[in-house]
Amino acid sequence: METKTARLTVLVDPEKKKAFENLCASQDLTTSQVVRQLIRDYLARHGVDYPTRATVSGEEK
Repeated sequence: METKTARLTVLVDPEKKKAFENLCASQDLTTSQVVRQLIRDYLARHGVDYPTRATVSGEEK
């Protein structure tokens, strides 16, 4: 698990932002949780490794 955080500022269309926030809320997730998962998935899909990546028995968590 990450111990330090860094801010990422993203500009999006206000309507997409609202739709994203509503979808996240309907799934009982914060927008930050979803964005962090999207980033992890994107890195994994492209085979990018990073120091805080959690593994269980040699497989991605």
